[in-house]
Amino acid sequence: MIATIVAGRELWQTVVASVVAGVGVTFAFSVAIWGFGQFTELSRNERPVVATFAAITGVLALASVAGAVIVGIVVMTHK
Repeated sequence: MIATIVAGRELWQTVVASVVAGVGVTFAFSVAIWGFGQFTELSRNERPVVATFAAITGVLALASVAGAVIVGIVVMTHK
């Protein structure tokens, strides 16, 4: 019998999951930066309602990044 050295399907799933997670987390973090930047700019221009929505967008994006980090840590520690 020949032993399986590399499980191709599992390796492919790992590569795809890590690329999706990497691009997704990077995008979410960039949205958070954009939201906080827009909040600052809109606050200076005395547009408080739109600035609040930009801040909420930034907070939600930052929360999704934190959630992704927590899920990643949980997955790594349970396998």
